[in-house]
Amino acid sequence: MKKLSMDQLKRPSVEAFKKQAKLPVTLVLDNVRSMHNVGSAFRTADAFALEQIVLCGITGTPPHREIEKTALGATQSVAWQHVTDTVQAIQQLRGEGYRIVAVEQAAGSRALHQFSPTPTEKYALVFGNEVHGVSDEVMAMANSCVEIPQSGTKHSLNIAVSIGIVLWEFYAKLLLDA
Repeated sequence: MKKLSMDQLKRPSVEAFKKQAKLPVTLVLDNVRSMHNVGSAFRTADAFALEQIVLCGITGTPPHREIEKTALGATQSVAWQHVTDTVQAIQQLRGEGYRIVAVEQAAGSRALHQFSPTPTEKYALVFGNEVHGVSDEVMAMANSCVEIPQSGTKHSLNIAVSIGIVLWEFYAKLLLDA
């Protein structure tokens, strides 16, 4: 086996990426404090060609050295906006027709692998603060809640890992299984 070169991967330019069809998913970061997690979210959003990222509250915004360290330039390709209040951001997205899905361990949540996104709907996936999770106010506004089944003693994953797992599941179900 031999690794593919960058030319063989045929990745789009930033300009081509901005024009290509996007996965009907917006990533909402609810008061995420780690700049590295924010950068990782950008890089993962680029990998799965998401519509946008909405950075809320204390979540850091580009340009920032710590974000770029993990984003590796994805802040240039992925559309983003900052909204001071997460509740306001959720109201705006709901008004634009998004289905709000909190990613959280909560009563009534559905295991990620049992959630079936509908290809004709748009989704706003909300990931919360590293310590406190998705805020109670936003949880009350969610249409549904999914969680990643876990078997270890910690019952939590780093937000960057969680974003990768959840986005892969949505990408696979909306594009690969369609």
